[in-house]
Amino acid sequence: MSTSATPPRSLAEALRVRDDASLGALLRARPDLITPVPTDLTQLATRAGTRASVVRALERLDRFALQTAEALAVAGEPASYEELLGLLAGDAGAPAVAGALPRALGTLREQALVWGEDERLRLVRTARELLAPSPQHPSPTGLGPTVQEATAGMSPGRIQEIVTAAGLPSTHDSVTAVAALTGLFTDRKRMAGLLAGLPEESLEVLRRLVWGPPYGQVTADPAVRLRRLLDLGLLLPTAPGTVVLPREVALHLRGGLAHRATEPLPPAVEPVATHRPQVVDSTAAGQAYTALATVEELLKDWDEGGPAVLRAGGLSVRDLKRTAVALDVSEPVAAFWVELAYAAGLIASDGEADERYAATPAYDEWLERPAAERWVRLAEAWLTATRTAGLIGGRDAKDRTLSALGPGLDRSAAPEVRHRVLTLLAGLPEGASPSAESVLARLRWERPLRGPQREDDLRSRLAEWALNEAELLGVTGRGALSAQGRALWGAAPAKAPRTEPSGPGDKLPVHHHAVPSAPVEPLSPPEQAVASAAAARLLAPLLPEPLDHVLLQADLTAVAPGPLQRPLADVLDVLADVESKGGATVYRFTPGSVRRALDAGQSASDLHAFLAAHSRTPVPQPLAYLIDDVARRHGHLRVGAASAYVRCDDDALLNEILADKRAAGLHLRRLAPTVLAAQADPAVLLEGLRQMGFAPAAESAEGDVLIARAHAHRTPPRTAPEPVPDGPPVPDATLLSAAIRAIRAGDLASTTPRKESPDHGAAGELPRTSSAETLATMQAAVLTNEALWIGYVNAEGSASQRVIAPIRVEGGFVTAYDHTADEVRTYPLHRITGVAELAED
Repeated sequence: MSTSATPPRSLAEALRVRDDASLGALLRARPDLITPVPTDLTQLATRAGTRASVVRALERLDRFALQTAEALAVAGEPASYEELLGLLAGDAGAPAVAGALPRALGTLREQALVWGEDERLRLVRTARELLAPSPQHPSPTGLGPTVQEATAGMSPGRIQEIVTAAGLPSTHDSVTAVAALTGLFTDRKRMAGLLAGLPEESLEVLRRLVWGPPYGQVTADPAVRLRRLLDLGLLLPTAPGTVVLPREVALHLRGGLAHRATEPLPPAVEPVATHRPQVVDSTAAGQAYTALATVEELLKDWDEGGPAVLRAGGLSVRDLKRTAVALDVSEPVAAFWVELAYAAGLIASDGEADERYAATPAYDEWLERPAAERWVRLAEAWLTATRTAGLIGGRDAKDRTLSALGPGLDRSAAPEVRHRVLTLLAGLPEGASPSAESVLARLRWERPLRGPQREDDLRSRLAEWALNEAELLGVTGRGALSAQGRALWGAAPAKAPRTEPSGPGDKLPVHHHAVPSAPVEPLSPPEQAVASAAAARLLAPLLPEPLDHVLLQADLTAVAPGPLQRPLADVLDVLADVESKGGATVYRFTPGSVRRALDAGQSASDLHAFLAAHSRTPVPQPLAYLIDDVARRHGHLRVGAASAYVRCDDDALLNEILADKRAAGLHLRRLAPTVLAAQADPAVLLEGLRQMGFAPAAESAEGDVLIARAHAHRTPPRTAPEPVPDGPPVPDATLLSAAIRAIRAGDLASTTPRKESPDHGAAGELPRTSSAETLATMQAAVLTNEALWIGYVNAEGSASQRVIAPIRVEGGFVTAYDHTADEVRTYPLHRITGVAELAED
């Protein structure tokens, strides 16, 4: 930052002496200031002092930077560096505070919350209003008003009484009396003598108020211990029945400290366990495989059309429970997988009149990718998603239940919290897992809560969910960041220990044992693509290879000792039912599952050949008999549409059906020796006969057997839900450069000295001249090579001020070198509001 001989008198002047790098740091830290780009530095300073922008900036300060701002809010205006240090370090001093204060103050200066030299530090007025103590908004410091503020409405006679009782000489006016009382309360030696003469009961009252809140209640006839404090001005009335401890008295009792606990350094993120990196990576890889299998099972369950969409949007509680049972997980975990698949663009609503959730075409493309790439797709979606599964089951602001896939689940802070959690994990040595409490404590220091937000610590809940979800997804293993997770995040392993703690101004994660090497900001799309490819390469060797065989057993089961290749898995899912999962999957063959395969168009010979080709053990005789027996009976009965009918060449079999009491609900009657009619539709009739132990087959109107292959239901092409941004995005280098250039240009035009003229309006306004005068002045400037100050309105109606050196004037246009843009431009004369000559200097 450049320096100036004259101290700045305003924030605009302080910004004006900054270099481009410093302005760029301000706009990166507070990107709302650049939307839209300010016309000059005065407008930038005004925008930086607006309430919304200041609140946003304060919410993004770490604890010590915020404590520094709070201390400035209770200090004098302006305050010196020594006064600020005394408020933070106290009379006894604190080396850690003294070492960290320059960095915290630098952060406040960089973000334009504080300006001025060290001898005259000023907090931006809006920030002072937000942080200074008041009865409506108590300060986090616990301090009350100053003596001057507390005595503002007090009668002069009462003030003189207090001065006299305190042993001070009476004065001729209240101003000097208040100044004398303030001088007494800020003099450590005289104040100690004054307090030494108080009884212990009175001192106990002061101790109860010293750390806040500083207000107390008194009766119309206060007790003796209170009366003595009121007489000396150690307690001052603020309203009937209410007294306050003046700020100067509280600071003396606190030993000069503005805060009860000053926290200059962030709490360390300490490892609680250390595992071999290979164990962490393999554990995470196993969980990554489970994640892929779970998402595939979810989408397979919804393959022919998933649950209905609620009228208000989202998944019903009943459907979420059913999904959790199907996935064999708890409901919160099922909600996470559903939301993750939605964030990755694998499921969406189909948009039909009877709207349902279903897989998207992107799911089929995702299935064709290698397993490691499929995992990377899920992990990337998790990193950037603002939809927060942990909120499901809670209530929104209107006391409505938040449902999975429903509205109201976006929390814009979620990606940033995941970013910080992974950054902290990346800062630990490989294989080290921290305690959740230390991570949460660190995050609370980095982004402390203010005001009513303390009741709902959403950031801590987001961090807890991030730790759990990272483990579920396989980004971490046993609580430590895996190699594939570290690569996905673009972080290098932390190996070298750090002997000195980092200060609060550091953007890198700080703990006392290792230097974090994770990036501060999320990776750009090209960088993320490279990181994702690296993560996939690291994960691929750790995932089990898909198998092309199963082990058939005599108890009508098949054991898959690992993941199966897709064609084998798809056929086996139809031919058998999954009995158990785990490291090995157990399938059970039943008459119903075999019939399901026959309904899908397979023949008995096809099934025998398939099992023989994919089993490492001979096909057991019971399984072969089961297939032949079901195939022999399959299609003996034919069900078609009348309402529905049953036909069979064996009239004895039809007699058996009619005699069965379980057929009463189907309302069957004989139309011919080989035909029964039913009032139920074909699907109900088929299911009813199957439950009675028969093996009917559906047939078409032409009498052909219908093959009941599953028809995968897909939505139209859908894009994944867009994350909800947490305010304006951080500008890139190109935008920053252009914005700073435009701000500098506008500031040059607005501050360039010009000759005074009654026709040019007040300072800061655009010059106003007639068309003839504008043309004449331009032509004269071409001949004399002089620069001019002009007002210009572009085609969009935006007005600006510019300093130009006209080169030629012709055809209603002026070609000139624009000093503010540092290039030659052509301007239509009719868009120039006026022109003024620059001053001699």
